[in-house]
Amino acid sequence: MGIVAHVDAGKTSLTERLLHAAGVIDRVGRVDDGNTQTDSMELERQRGITIRSAVVAFALGDLPVNLIDTPGHSDFIAEVERALSVLDGAVLVISAVEGVQPQTRLLMRTLHRLQIPTLLFVNKIDRVGARYDELLADIRRLLTPAAVPMGTVTELGVRSARFEPSPVRNPVLGEVLAERDDDFLEQYLEDNHPDYATELRRQVARGVVHPVYFGSAMTGAGVPELIGGIRAWLPRATTSSEDPLQARVFKVERGAAGQKIASARIIGGALTARTPVDVHPVDGSAYQTRPSGIEVFEQGSRHSVDRAEAGQIVALRGLKSIRIGDQLGVRGGQVARLFAPPTLETVVTARDRVKLFQALTQLAEQDPLIRVRKADEITVSLYGEVQKEVIASLLATEYGVEVTFSETTPIHVEQLIGTGSALREITAPGNLWAAGVGFRVSPVAEGIEYELEVELGGLPRAFHNAIEETVRQSLHQGLFGWEVPDIHVALTHTAYYSPVTVAADFRRLVPLVLMQAIAAAGTRVMEPVNQFELDVPAETISRVLAHVAEHRGVVTHTNLTETQAHLEGTIPAATTHGFESALPTLSHGEGMLATAFHAYVPVGGPPATRTRTDGNPLNEKEYLIYLGQSNR
Repeated sequence: MGIVAHVDAGKTSLTERLLHAAGVIDRVGRVDDGNTQTDSMELERQRGITIRSAVVAFALGDLPVNLIDTPGHSDFIAEVERALSVLDGAVLVISAVEGVQPQTRLLMRTLHRLQIPTLLFVNKIDRVGARYDELLADIRRLLTPAAVPMGTVTELGVRSARFEPSPVRNPVLGEVLAERDDDFLEQYLEDNHPDYATELRRQVARGVVHPVYFGSAMTGAGVPELIGGIRAWLPRATTSSEDPLQARVFKVERGAAGQKIASARIIGGALTARTPVDVHPVDGSAYQTRPSGIEVFEQGSRHSVDRAEAGQIVALRGLKSIRIGDQLGVRGGQVARLFAPPTLETVVTARDRVKLFQALTQLAEQDPLIRVRKADEITVSLYGEVQKEVIASLLATEYGVEVTFSETTPIHVEQLIGTGSALREITAPGNLWAAGVGFRVSPVAEGIEYELEVELGGLPRAFHNAIEETVRQSLHQGLFGWEVPDIHVALTHTAYYSPVTVAADFRRLVPLVLMQAIAAAGTRVMEPVNQFELDVPAETISRVLAHVAEHRGVVTHTNLTETQAHLEGTIPAATTHGFESALPTLSHGEGMLATAFHAYVPVGGPPATRTRTDGNPLNEKEYLIYLGQSNR
């Protein structure tokens, strides 16, 4: 089960309350005091925010729960994505005071798309400004029309606020259930005493109805009723330990001695320590390895076992090459990307460049979307400025590396314009490798498509693997140095000499030929544009609109009341931070801005270029010098 929310809604406080109710902790920790169970990083305690997903297991009666507390800040949305890939159900937390935030809407849309059964918990009913009817209307309008309140609130907005549960059999719930199931509708209309509880459980499991609980994680109000809802309505895991092993890695961290520890959800089957297991990487060829140790999460702690079974979350040691997203045992379907990758990057500098690169490489194991690049300078990709501060703090505290950052700049991509092909025969003059390849490239709507137009048996499997891996690696840098994310690559020709040819021949030749094909097709450089939602005081609207235009933003929707203005539109990622920095002054400190990636659009003017890290296969002479230096 995951707990997800916008920042400051009270996810971690609710987790503490659940742990206390389950008897795992004696007293409820406070985020402000830095003594919560799941925020274990020193930086999390200092800042009062969740940065890394944390797992804690406990029992609610006869129901074993593996709970994942996820970050709320949009800069750490990738952590949320990884957690969502292994959930049976979720609790979406909303503040009764701040209400539905843009981040809440993004999370709810994603939960709905994945059909993850979700309960809503409206927190902070004891705070001044807490709302009930108005907020419930917002939830139905902005999140889901199938939100069903499971009770009412008394003494709203004061310390003694309480949640009063309603009977399950009530007209409001009956109407919502009847709208979504014809059999239930027939029984409901004929008053044949339909089973409300069974139907609610079924529709929650389908992800079409969402019970809403109100309460306070601080006082504990409403938490027992929420626990009852978790036990009653969220579906329990149904896979068996008798099934073939299937597990998914969603987190990688380093232990005190520097060893890798991989957290994985066992979806089916069982996993035994020191027994060979198949690993299916996110990209690359499958291989076999042995976990040297298995730890399971139980009653708030982690302890070693020899065997773990379906439904459990485990921490695995001894898997040196493991990465986030890898699958163990039988390969299941790949999880589609739920949120956009980072659209910003920054240059990182430190006195010891080697130590810096090693430290960043280890951080990238924990968050692959950091994407460390080493060219003339070392760069990392980012979601926002808060993430930059966090990376700096982690490098200083965990690796002893003090760093400075350059100004954040947008990450562009290259879009293929047409179709292009290229061929290098094994017998071609000047071909230095005992290999031949040919490619044809063409644009596609989304993703990298790789197709064989040669017979699979015409080349050893290891050579095919080397070609495909090198193609995917080469597409990180197009004609202008930016990634080419949406492309169809067809392998049209291969040749080799047995036993002279080795896989390295193909790895060195492929970038040259592939870049020739891409050059024949041509690319255009695209810049990232964000969607924004902005709330400002009504009297500041004219100044705000002027600054939106100044930062190349476009307003597509405006809602104006006597006191508030709500704006929606798009703004380039390149100017988003500048506008965000000016907003407090423009809005008297009352502006609220939320942004998320929207699309890539063609760059106006000369295309931006990026320093290459691949030796520049567009220039064969440069490329050969680079390969010669790399081999020394």
